[in-house]
Amino acid sequence: MEIKRDRYLNKLTSRELNGSVKVITGIRRCGKSYLLFHLFKDCLLGKGVPKDHIIEVALDDIKNKHLRDPGALYDFISRSVGDGQYYVFLDEIQYVDGFEDAVNGLRHIDNLDIYITGSNSKFLSKDVITEFRGRGDQVEVRPLSFSEFASAYPGDRESAWDAYRTYGGMPEIISKKTEEEKTQYLQKLMNEVYLRDIVERNRVELEDVLGLITDSLCSAVGSMTNPLRICNTLGTLGYKRADNETVSKYIGYLTDSFLFEKSRRYDIKGRKYFDTPSKYYAADAGLRNARLNFRQQEYTHIMENIVYNELRSRGFLVDIGVIETTAKKDGVSERKRLEIDFVANKGSKKYYIQSAYSIPDREKADQEIRPFLKVRDSFKKIVITGDRLLPQRDENGILTMNILDFLLNEDSLDI
Repeated sequence: MEIKRDRYLNKLTSRELNGSVKVITGIRRCGKSYLLFHLFKDCLLGKGVPKDHIIEVALDDIKNKHLRDPGALYDFISRSVGDGQYYVFLDEIQYVDGFEDAVNGLRHIDNLDIYITGSNSKFLSKDVITEFRGRGDQVEVRPLSFSEFASAYPGDRESAWDAYRTYGGMPEIISKKTEEEKTQYLQKLMNEVYLRDIVERNRVELEDVLGLITDSLCSAVGSMTNPLRICNTLGTLGYKRADNETVSKYIGYLTDSFLFEKSRRYDIKGRKYFDTPSKYYAADAGLRNARLNFRQQEYTHIMENIVYNELRSRGFLVDIGVIETTAKKDGVSERKRLEIDFVANKGSKKYYIQSAYSIPDREKADQEIRPFLKVRDSFKKIVITGDRLLPQRDENGILTMNILDFLLNEDSLDI
């Protein structure tokens, strides 16, 4: 069954013929090649682009080994271009040492539109920025959103949600039939693909420390942390070589590889960022759960992680909101910091969002909306909960909605 990935397909079609190299990045096995070689190709063919005007080179295929030389790759493609508009798809470009020269050379062929993919461990967003001299247009692909996952899952939306929050949205997980198959697949990805890639790319010496840092970030999704805290924890375990600088560097490797993403705290009133601590969210809930052997199934934090990933998938920039207030206790003024889980920005749009797995009583409801009441602007304020309820607004205009209504409706924030 074909899973539509319209969010990313639309990004590619909107960038067609824009003069830049379209660079498709993201965590390995999240569907980059499928997006380019199937979905986008079918879109071009449907618009009447001749099949022989689409040049496809899978550089991880042994039959194309001779094209892993940048000169040979350039010569092959340049000779294949005739009259009319041509498109070139280069998959796993990191197999070409010095690919930058070949791709930058191809950019000078006026009737050629270039699209490339690369695996996350060897082809990172920061590489794109430097190597294509400002002419690289990045499209970051993420694991399946819940709506994409549910469209292919053989069950109702409730059972799809149970599966998604446990095993995540890596596309291949849908084809796995048993819990054992799903678990083995995810653990193999994490341990034998992602972490192994990081070790090899960065020549990591302390592999055990990298593993422990990965475990720590997986355990801490939805919680504040920083390198110093992790460093101190490792110190109590006897890892004296894991100083603050090493921990910071290894966290950088994990975020560069798209396994985790950092969200900083933002002072809403002061309009400034706090240096530390921050929150780190896993690229996929299933990978996070598998790394922890499915021991820590804290659905509060898992749901928060899924909400974060959904917002990022929709193109929002996401910060952790902090609002400072003053309250009197025993006649003495005390300053307090209240947290808003997410401040989501996209252009002129802004939303304040709380993620609450359950709101069992009025006290919990008041706790969730209290930070909202301290924000003086008029941007929309939303509580997303795991409770089954219809979208509803209170007397303050604060919207509360169910997590599935949020995930399944692209326009849910504007209800």
